[in-house]
Amino acid sequence: MDIVILAVVIAVVVLGALGGLIVGSRRKKQLPPPPPAAPDITAPPAEPHVGDEAETPREEPRRTIEEVDLPDGSAPVVVEEPPAEAPQIEIPEPTAGRLVRLRTRLSRSQNALGKGLLTLLSREHLDEDTWEEIEDTLLTADVGVQPTQELVERLRERVKVLGTRTPEELRTLLREELVTLVGPDMDRAVKTEPEDRKPGIVMVVGVNGTGKTTTTGKLARVLVADGQSVVLGAADTFRAAAADQLQTWGERVGAHTVRGPEGGDPASVAFDAVKEGKETGANVVLIDTAGRLHTKTGLMDELGKVKRVVEKQAPVDEVLLVLDATTGQNGLVQARVFSEVVDITGIVLTKLDGTAKGGIVVAVQRELGVPVKLVGLGEGADDLAPFEPEAFVDALIGE
Repeated sequence: MDIVILAVVIAVVVLGALGGLIVGSRRKKQLPPPPPAAPDITAPPAEPHVGDEAETPREEPRRTIEEVDLPDGSAPVVVEEPPAEAPQIEIPEPTAGRLVRLRTRLSRSQNALGKGLLTLLSREHLDEDTWEEIEDTLLTADVGVQPTQELVERLRERVKVLGTRTPEELRTLLREELVTLVGPDMDRAVKTEPEDRKPGIVMVVGVNGTGKTTTTGKLARVLVADGQSVVLGAADTFRAAAADQLQTWGERVGAHTVRGPEGGDPASVAFDAVKEGKETGANVVLIDTAGRLHTKTGLMDELGKVKRVVEKQAPVDEVLLVLDATTGQNGLVQARVFSEVVDITGIVLTKLDGTAKGGIVVAVQRELGVPVKLVGLGEGADDLAPFEPEAFVDALIGE
């Protein structure tokens, strides 16, 4: 019996020892692996400067975030913009004697008429064929039929009385007759200074392509050169950039431009321009109208409306019709229609430097009974000149 008890005790002890070993091995398997040792980290080498590629990286001081001065956010950073430059005001050259100064430019294309007449008149025998050639020369220059016949008749009579004809005598004779034909006694002053009020009001009219807006800008320069203050009315609201173009001309000489929305009512713009001219005490208001085709009755009626609206504030002192000298006799058709609508008081002939048809000066004056007051002799800003009959004829016949 004792042996049995002893065997049981031994078995229990053995089983307990085996159980302890099994539990211990399981616990060892569940333990996490120890953390790896931290690797040695070395600082990156400093970036090489120019020419340092082959050198050993060297220690350089580095700023930490605590050392950098950061804005505190108490006030916004204001970036000052440079002030916009005001457009430079130009001083136009004086108008006195301007046509004389531009005489060479005019004679470059015009004196074919004068030289042709002098050559024909210098022939030893002036027969009927020669006089017909003289007539053809004048007609080609767009002098017009009636003025040509009058001039030829006077020349024939004076040459017959003169008898012998030296070149100097012929030049003097031709000059006198041409000056008479152009009309030295016509009043060619642009009326911009009415005695009883300010400002003077000038409307500029004409068909498309005659240089009307440019002429208005150049006329502003002429007036400023004569010491007058000018307000520009951009009543051409139908042509793209017409108002911008006129404003640029005005800024160059210090003239203010009144403008409206593109496609707006031109009469309203003209009215506002005159109103501002009166409020600011300007000497002259120049109103640039749309370049209307003279064949469009409705548009011509609208041009008449512009004038009527302006005259609710003050009378219009000048209505200048701008004609392209290169159009010749076609310009007379335009002149007739415009004169019926707005009562033209003066003519501005542009592009007179690029045509040999200077006789249009005579023809258009005869047609309308109004004088040529200004002539355009080039693309320059100061190439618009008051018309002077003597200087013009001198340019025609040359030296």
